[in-house]
Amino acid sequence: MEDEAPAWFEAAIDTRPERHEAEVDGATISYRCWGPRGAAAIVLVHGGAAHAGWWDHIAPLIPSEYRVVALDLSGHGDSARRDEYTLGTWAAEIIGVIDHAGITTPPIIIGHSMGGWVTIMTAAEYPDRVAGIVVVDSPVGEFTPEERAARERTAFGPLRVYPTATDALARFRTVPDQPTSLPYIIDHIARSSIGSVQGGWTWKFDPSVFNNRTPSPEMLRKVHCRVALFRAEHGLLTPDIGVQMYNLLGRVAPVIEIPLAGHHVMLDRPLLLVTGIRTILADWEHSSPQERSD
Repeated sequence: MEDEAPAWFEAAIDTRPERHEAEVDGATISYRCWGPRGAAAIVLVHGGAAHAGWWDHIAPLIPSEYRVVALDLSGHGDSARRDEYTLGTWAAEIIGVIDHAGITTPPIIIGHSMGGWVTIMTAAEYPDRVAGIVVVDSPVGEFTPEERAARERTAFGPLRVYPTATDALARFRTVPDQPTSLPYIIDHIARSSIGSVQGGWTWKFDPSVFNNRTPSPEMLRKVHCRVALFRAEHGLLTPDIGVQMYNLLGRVAPVIEIPLAGHHVMLDRPLLLVTGIRTILADWEHSSPQERSD
């Protein structure tokens, strides 16, 4: 039954990461690590209102020769909040975590949804610090569903406090709603998405994170590292937007469709996402970058 967690998921969740904190521009940034120190590194960046725990079942399935790092961007998870959030600030947090984690060679950064925008910004603003990026269902030039819901005030308003953890967990929803999400993954993520506060339990994100702006499509022209675009078949990165991004990236970034997947790929097609990541890593390890055709 889909409600029962399979053995691969249980084994992944049992692979406990190291927990660390870094100070970046006056804010404490929480991050977790898997794999050997000193190895080539992968950095995982979550989407809006999410947190590093969304990668808990993905990170252990990345080949063991990599050091894998997943961070909570400020305003999310266990990281500190700020008075203002920008893509540039979050990009600086990625670089700060890379430095704090002792990663000495440029890593590959993988970002989902809003995290894909942050990943693009990091590659554009810190070209010498990034070996490659994988952008997962992040349409540039469009609001993510989380951004749209916040702007339309259909979700992500002032945080409600629930009397018990059970009450809070019962209200956990993804935006957009994704009926195909696997229940055992939703349960794990929901439990790490709430925290105790005075009077009860609430969500571990700051609603102000959605006051951000999407990156300009022209930002893609500043990205010169290796890039792969993952498109969820039923997600937000439509074929037309994928073609536009492909052209802006110099026609060298493959657009890879993950079949049957919704926007939150790690929630409904996690093994297909892992297969895509492993394929890109294997290809980049044994091939030379193509030159852009700007």
